[in-house]
Amino acid sequence: MTDGDHTDGDRSTATAVTYGSYLALDELLSLQRPRATVGGAEHPDELLFIVVHQASELWFKVILHELDALVAAFEDRSAERALWHLGRLNGLMRIVSGQLTALDTLPPQRFMQFRTYLGTSSGSQSVQFRAIEAASGLRDEHFLAALREHGEIPPLVARMLDRPTLQELFLALLRSSAVTPEELYLGPGPSTLFFLAEGLMEYEQQFARWRFQHVQLVERIIGPGTGGTGGTLGARYLAQTVSQKFFPVLWEVRSRMYGAASAR
Repeated sequence: MTDGDHTDGDRSTATAVTYGSYLALDELLSLQRPRATVGGAEHPDELLFIVVHQASELWFKVILHELDALVAAFEDRSAERALWHLGRLNGLMRIVSGQLTALDTLPPQRFMQFRTYLGTSSGSQSVQFRAIEAASGLRDEHFLAALREHGEIPPLVARMLDRPTLQELFLALLRSSAVTPEELYLGPGPSTLFFLAEGLMEYEQQFARWRFQHVQLVERIIGPGTGGTGGTLGARYLAQTVSQKFFPVLWEVRSRMYGAASAR
């Protein structure tokens, strides 16, 4: 981290950059504003709820940054650079999934004490998460309908919908290398493109794991048949999203290979 000696511009006149100023900690730590009270005091669990969701949004920001870099690498036909960014993306997805477990410690009766203070807010309103889904490849009508539920599609999400999906970009990279998806698994040995394909599959699995953990968390706190905050379907809607696929072509290749092997 910063040692406090480095400054921008002339060191003799510029204000020293500190740990707190570099990270804007005064502003950052003032953004947690619990609303509920118990016996006249701040609810003891609402801060945890807020921080987990705010931290998720910060990680979403980094994930979107890395997705932009991954797309740029695909467009430059740089498999090695794409593989590097994909490795970071998978690491970030593990962090986002892992931090959800902190809310496993929130008992349902305690959540009910401040749930009404959430108003119409819902995780389905997260513009950054919707942008990640769009950037990763969701284009089905179910997803688009969910976007329209909240009015006009946000510009960030619209930008992601206007560009090719990760699968389309990967397949274009394969074509430029004169390689078919099947040849990734039938060649003489693992190649960079093979590891890139496996990295994409891991990304999909990490995303599905996050969705599953989210479903389990919601069911644990408010029950499987209860509506979510903001009038959403809660766990029922989330459960429908677990099976969504970003890379159906790569999944289909596995099915065809297995089918061909079984027919022998």
